[in-house]
Amino acid sequence: MCTAATYKTKDFYFGRTLDYDFTYGDEVTVTPRRFPFRFRYREPLESHYAMIGMAHVADGYPLYYEAVNEKGLGVAGLNFVGNACYFEVTEGKLNLVLHELIPFVLGTCASVREARAALADLNLVNEPFSPQFPVSSLHWMIADRDEVIVMESTASGLHIYDNPAGVLTNNPTFPEQMLRLTDYMHLSPKQPENLFSDQLQFNPYSRGMGALGLPGDVSSPSRFVKVAFTKLNSLSGDSEAESVGQFFHILGSVEQQRGVCEVGEGKYEITVYTSCANCDKGIYYYTTYSNRQITAVDMHRTDLDGADLSRYPLVLEEQIAYQN
Repeated sequence: MCTAATYKTKDFYFGRTLDYDFTYGDEVTVTPRRFPFRFRYREPLESHYAMIGMAHVADGYPLYYEAVNEKGLGVAGLNFVGNACYFEVTEGKLNLVLHELIPFVLGTCASVREARAALADLNLVNEPFSPQFPVSSLHWMIADRDEVIVMESTASGLHIYDNPAGVLTNNPTFPEQMLRLTDYMHLSPKQPENLFSDQLQFNPYSRGMGALGLPGDVSSPSRFVKVAFTKLNSLSGDSEAESVGQFFHILGSVEQQRGVCEVGEGKYEITVYTSCANCDKGIYYYTTYSNRQITAVDMHRTDLDGADLSRYPLVLEEQIAYQN
């Protein structure tokens, strides 16, 4: 399961947690402008916007989990099991296979406005990348510094929703996730006022009691509420270090520790990695479950006019700075 969020200080930030019980061998991957993206049911992209994100590269093709392009647009795909529905090829539609969606959007669109228009006739085709990679059940958050949308393909068709919270988890559908926030509209970062009865007096015995009842479990609906509350009440300075650090703290509120979410005999879901991209500067930051130190890759320090992928294996070993 996963959680995605946006954050804005002086710059715009976009990232996610990827929570799973195994990994395919992920790498921070920069796709330059002249890397040829081949599509099954439309003409290839021989030239496009450059992008950076987390991907598994299979047969030379970057299978992005999430990425941002050089124009400041970001896309993240999150599990949507039980609700996602894809279809046969439909004439007159923009027919894309799942692994083609992020390259198409980030390769051709410079903003959410352009992405919304480009995806209006989208038809997601129910075909796998290869026999080794079955079709995933996903929905997507697409964001820039001005707006955020969620795209879901369900049995009733394609749906694009405005996302004022700038947060997405997994199930249920996005409108239901937003509706659940209503259950917590009474929460506040301030100390609570006594609305229980004017005949009784209460003295709060702890700080933070204004948020009493905020979910703390790792289910998708609870993570949505927790990150929305944390993000929307979050404060930090405008510097890069303060902004990036705060973003990791926001997503850290829903990190999963090995042992708390059993998905099979002896198998546990963990936060495999957490990412934070500065969409304005094209810098991708990440931590992993076994390495809490923030690592950065700057797409502009690669050859963005080239045709070859730049791939950076994750730093997995814990980095500890000794002070004595």
